[in-house]
Amino acid sequence: MNLINATKMQAGYSMGMEPSGRELLVVAVKGTFTIPSDGKEARLSQEQVPLIDADQFTGEPGFSAPLYETDYAPKKLKCDVLLNGSAYALKGRLARIVDVELKVGAMSKAFRAVGNRTWKKGMTIRAGEPEPFEKVRISYDYAFGGIDNSHEKPEKHKTYTVNPAGRGFFSNASLEEMEGKPLPNTEELNMEVTTPYGKYKPMAFGSIGRGWEPRYKLAGTYDQDWIDNTFPFLPKDFKEEYYQAAPIDQQIDYLKGGEKVVLKNLTPENLTKFEIPKIEMPVVFFYKDYEEKTAEAIIDTLVIEPDENRFMMTWRTSIPLKKNMFEIVQIVTGKMPKGWYTARRLGKTYYKSLSELVEANNE
Repeated sequence: MNLINATKMQAGYSMGMEPSGRELLVVAVKGTFTIPSDGKEARLSQEQVPLIDADQFTGEPGFSAPLYETDYAPKKLKCDVLLNGSAYALKGRLARIVDVELKVGAMSKAFRAVGNRTWKKGMTIRAGEPEPFEKVRISYDYAFGGIDNSHEKPEKHKTYTVNPAGRGFFSNASLEEMEGKPLPNTEELNMEVTTPYGKYKPMAFGSIGRGWEPRYKLAGTYDQDWIDNTFPFLPKDFKEEYYQAAPIDQQIDYLKGGEKVVLKNLTPENLTKFEIPKIEMPVVFFYKDYEEKTAEAIIDTLVIEPDENRFMMTWRTSIPLKKNMFEIVQIVTGKMPKGWYTARRLGKTYYKSLSELVEANNE
């Protein structure tokens, strides 16, 4: 199969599968944009971040937070809004606590960033005073959660299943074992973390792990009945919401362009505003039997990285296949000149200019 990318972005394709078992051809286009300093519409960056083929993590897979998920999800029912970054104190100052906020269109999410602190032992365990900071990392690695394997009996080990990658959670550890262990650097605005035994909501803007609660429940049931009657297809109770990487409060309607983005205390400037660019993304599929289909890819993933002064958007579309992907001979992402389509239909070679034609004839 031949993929022609008429954009200045990254484009690729992969196989997918519907819950019914029907195969899909999935096309993804990923654009990297520079966050503008004037609050206007963003422009394409010179350096384009490649499409992600497999999930990437901040550290060891399974024991750290997801950093990027594959760009080849078969389908997303909503747009994932994600942010990898840091909280910043006011310019030229130090802070122990800073409130951060992310707004994209009508979506708004805010929580508190706290300086480094540890559990302190006394008659009971308590949270120590946060250290002052200029900048503190925001990630599920630094949100409330974790694994407590301090007990001598493995069956007593416990995991904070909402965020196994986090810190601050203990269920069986002694006061001596908890002494000096780090607390999370984020917490809800009205829910201060004061005990390692609490059920706190982990606060970050990144991806939720595929095996974390409640996401893993959307993947369906893989039991003996599935092995006997459904394998290798997805289980009957599989939910397509499983493909969403963002927590529910960061899932919005597909972006169309023009949405306002506001970052509060997530950049060194403390307040940054910009607009999502309006870009049409047609994808044309050419079949082996000369059939032609055009689809409009939609923006279903937004990843903002203020520390890198950039954000990435992924457009996606997919088509069901009759038999296999070999029935498609060519894909075009973006807009090619009308002359290219005319030349293709006539079985001719398309030349962008007269000089290109002359050069080709002289070879």
